[in-house]
Amino acid sequence: MKWARLFGAMVFLGSLALAAEPAPPAAAKFLGLFDRLRTAEAARAHGTPQHVAFQFSDGEINEYMKYALRTAPRPGLESVSVKIFPQNYVSTLSVVDFDAVERWKPGTIPGVLRPVLNGKKTIWVDYRFQADNAKITFSVEKAYYQAVRLPAFLVEKMIGIVAARQPEKYDTTKPLPLPFGLRRVWTAGHTISGEN
Repeated sequence: MKWARLFGAMVFLGSLALAAEPAPPAAAKFLGLFDRLRTAEAARAHGTPQHVAFQFSDGEINEYMKYALRTAPRPGLESVSVKIFPQNYVSTLSVVDFDAVERWKPGTIPGVLRPVLNGKKTIWVDYRFQADNAKITFSVEKAYYQAVRLPAFLVEKMIGIVAARQPEKYDTTKPLPLPFGLRRVWTAGHTISGEN
């Protein structure tokens, strides 16, 4: 998916998450941020801009993602965990439903990889993103299933297929708009920050 579009997905997941269960502290922090960003966006539309900035640790992101995926499951994606590095570098471990990917777009997974990339499997994807001027783009740096290195172009193609199946209908061939009036997002050691 969007396991590489992580930040935008987190924001949309939060906007969709229903209070079916009490939110753990990190999820409550994210949901509070989404409320502040919505308020700031409405205020800006009325000519009274409000500045909102945030910072989350990779531990908070992981706690939030578990909650968000339980309260608003995403097609093709069972779980996501992240490690955040400086210079907008993110490492992810995701459980992806490869049968769904192949069902949605037959022939996506090369024949030589079908014996291993089937069912729900954990893959490791490292990517670098650029998020500025209210848009986000990414490039896959490396990806693995166990010890098998996956070609970046294949992983980006699978991300696009899963992203298109999300309720937001992401098109990963184009820069994506950051939601809620966000203008910038960046990383440092084990943290992600942003502002509107």
